[in-house]
Amino acid sequence: MIEIKIPSPGESISEVEIASWFIADGDIVEKDQDIAEIESDKATLTLVADEGGKIEILAQEGDTVDVGSIACKIDTSFAGETPAPKAETKKEEAPAKASEPVATETKKVESDNFKDVKISPVAKKLMEENHLSVDDVIAGLQRLSKKDIQAVVDNKGYAPVVSPQTKEISRDAKRTKMTNLRKKLSARLVSVKNETAMLTTFNEVDMSAVMALRKKYQKKFVETHDIKLGFMSFFTKAASEALKLHPSVNSMIDGEEIVTPDYADIAIAVQTPKGLMVPVIRNTESLGLADIEKNLMELAKKARAGKISLDEMTGGTFTITNGGVFGSLMSTPIINPPQSGILGMHNIVERPVAVNGKVEIRPMMYIALSYDHRVIDGKDSVGFLVKLKEMIENPHKMLFDGKDPDSLLLGL
Repeated sequence: MIEIKIPSPGESISEVEIASWFIADGDIVEKDQDIAEIESDKATLTLVADEGGKIEILAQEGDTVDVGSIACKIDTSFAGETPAPKAETKKEEAPAKASEPVATETKKVESDNFKDVKISPVAKKLMEENHLSVDDVIAGLQRLSKKDIQAVVDNKGYAPVVSPQTKEISRDAKRTKMTNLRKKLSARLVSVKNETAMLTTFNEVDMSAVMALRKKYQKKFVETHDIKLGFMSFFTKAASEALKLHPSVNSMIDGEEIVTPDYADIAIAVQTPKGLMVPVIRNTESLGLADIEKNLMELAKKARAGKISLDEMTGGTFTITNGGVFGSLMSTPIINPPQSGILGMHNIVERPVAVNGKVEIRPMMYIALSYDHRVIDGKDSVGFLVKLKEMIENPHKMLFDGKDPDSLLLGL
């Protein structure tokens, strides 16, 4: 019998909440299998079985437990065994005699309880062959996946129209307990508004050059680096170069001192099922676009799977968030303390703009920089955003510390 204890998510965390168990008490688990999810006020982590065997759950879902306490026990004498079959098993039918026709009971596929469930022809045929009704299928679902829920969300618009006379009106309200992670996030957001002199400055970027570059080299980039070239790597690289020219944007307050790192550890906001997380890519000023893309993909996968560590989400000097993936045209992002600046990317929209005295349709993006005015002056905030705009509109400048290649060639 071995004990599975609650790991420490970080030095300052003394207790966590059992968010959910992936298995039931008495189940047989395998070694290294994910068995539970735990939440602290800073991160969500996965509990893993150290050995295979029969599990005995000691801490229930929703319980707040101390770090180091026993979450469950595993009886390793059951290792390698398969879970016991469920009580409801299909009875074996006696084989029919060769001279007698096989009689099969035809079961109605449709259900009075689930009238609005849509069934594809292939699914209906399979259900008929196996004598299943909609009630049987829904009752047999052991666990709803994200894919199942998303399918319902995506098909909301195709639900049958119900006339106002027959539509049921609900006055119910659902109450959901806030997780420790959500509580901490709420407190941090309020403290940022109350404890910083936050301002936001805006600009717009013509995305034509970056889009043309991606279109021209995307196939070769994938063949060479085995990863797609996205917009985030361009903005991360451009921000790294702009931070060199405007170091105050990369600074933060520590007591009565202002700390200005000579490196750029950029945090990228990632949406996960548990909320927004900001994993950090270290030393982005020394990375190429392919390295940034690979780091971002790895960290985003960990964050969405709940396997990211606290160290991978702390220590950033600047943050980038992209509301454009959700369709946001413009916003004022909130600073991620103790940092002093955050860049907000938004949706790319084709708009008429004046180019060399002529009106042209260009793919434009609004960008926003929210900053702590106690640390960053208006000149630096605006200068940072202008420099970033210049590098996105002329990506080759990223190779020359954000400067114009012609000016460097001429020594100007």
